[in-house]
Formats: sequence, structure tokens, C-alpha cells
Amino acid sequence: MASNPLHLLAARLIGKAPAALDAEERNVLAKMQERRPIARDAADVADERATLGDRLADRVAAVGGSWGFIIAFTLVLVGWMVLNSDVLARWGHPFDPYPYIFLNLMLSTLAAVQAPVIMMSQNRQAAKDRLAASLDYEVNLRTELEMLRMHEVIDQSIMARLDELLSLARAQGGGVPDRARAEGAG
Repeated sequence: MASNPLHLLAARLIGKAPAALDAEERNVLAKMQERRPIARDAADVADERATLGDRLADRVAAVGGSWGFIIAFTLVLVGWMVLNSDVLARWGHPFDPYPYIFLNLMLSTLAAVQAPVIMMSQNRQAAKDRLAASLDYEVNLRTELEMLRMHEVIDQSIMARLDELLSLARAQGGGVPDRARAEGAG
């Protein structure tokens, strides 16, 4: 199994056995091996995974948490009260007279339905945040591992160049000055 390039990358760059890698590390190493980018937009990934209920909860929360909804709902409440306290009360036919028991029932029902839907949307947002953190971790890990690979390449290039220079110096001058003699002479 040591001949598998993915296993070699895992051992050399991360210092873990392939079985000890978590999903993000395996994904990063696979993308490195394929020479493919790893960055993905968390919003796009979350939208791909969203169910109809998730999207509906987000829309309800977006509408219910907007100033437009608050203003419209306030106008409906004021209209309801004016209609039942003044307009219909003059003719003696208010369908929900003060203390507006039916209005209270409708408001309670709305709150009972809207609160869990908003909580579902908040849970979805928390899941999006966790996904974004996971994707950020993958990108950061990829960057760090690529930097390590670049350092290895640079180190190997420097060592190869130094070996060439040493060979050239030996060939031209018959040897390389001893470090101790060079320091004693200065």
C-alpha cells in the first residue's frame, strides 16, 4: 500500500497513516493528487444539499423577519381593531369585539407556527456556517501542504545546486577549503 501516491502524500505531508485521515484530509490529498482546485462556495454547496422544507423555512424566516412584514402586520392589526371597535360596532355587528379574542387566537396560532419554522431556518444557517468552516479548513490545509511541497522542491533544488558547485570546486581547484582553516585564517 505504500506505493499508492495518496498514501505517500499522507505519510510525507501530514504524517498520518491513511486510515487515520479524516474526510477533509482525504479530500484535500485526493484533490492535490488530481491537481484540481479544492475551493468551493459554501452557499452553493449548502443550496445543493437543501431540501424543499429547508428552502421554505428560509423564505418564511426572510419574510417574517423583514420590516415589510412588521409594517404590513401592524397595519392589519390596527385595521382589525378599528374595524371591530369602530366601524362594525356602530352597526352592532362586530365579529371580534374588544378584547379581540379571535385576533388573540390567530396571533397565537401564527406564533406557534412561525417560531419553529424560524428555528429551522436558524439551524440551517448554523449548518451552513459549519460547512463554510469545513471548506475553509480544507482550503487552508491544501495551502499549507502545497507550501510544504514547494519548500521540499526548493530545498532539493538548493541541495542539487550546492552539490554541483562542490563538484565544480573540486574539479577546478583540487578540493574545497576546509571550514576550520578558512575560519582560522580570518
